[in-house]
Amino acid sequence: MKHWYLIYTKPHKEQVARENLERQGYEVYLPMARIRRRRLGKGTTRIEPLFPRYLFIKLDTQTDNWAPIRSTVGVGNLVKFGMYPSIVPEALVELLYARCDEDGIEDIAPGEFRTGESVRVMEGPMMGLEGVFLAKTSNDRVLVLLDIVGKHTRVTMTTEKLGPAG
Repeated sequence: MKHWYLIYTKPHKEQVARENLERQGYEVYLPMARIRRRRLGKGTTRIEPLFPRYLFIKLDTQTDNWAPIRSTVGVGNLVKFGMYPSIVPEALVELLYARCDEDGIEDIAPGEFRTGESVRVMEGPMMGLEGVFLAKTSNDRVLVLLDIVGKHTRVTMTTEKLGPAG
């Protein structure tokens, strides 16, 4: 019977390990995430492994040859507890699959703001202004009350431009 196991890869070699294991005929799953981050005052989106340095491999203890796994380029080792590789619950892998879009990527959205929460504009012409979060207007747009030159003004902008006031 096949079970999922966890492989610990070498640093930044998850993709290399996945490709090499698949080339050898193993069933491998590397969960990826679209992550929005703020770099140098700008919002950026990157696709990277959901669990850096880890990937899943489905193996049968009776029929699969485990020997080549450790010597595969990019692979560090199988994750073990004691002497035996630890089995990952099937339900966990199914949950990860279910959370992905059609491209196999999970969308990690920035934290949600609550009505009345203090926020700061992190980029754009209003960068540095602080205000109050009013409401979410669509998937990626929000309504914010900003104090612009002593006057309270309602402004609609993308969530990526906002950060917590601090």
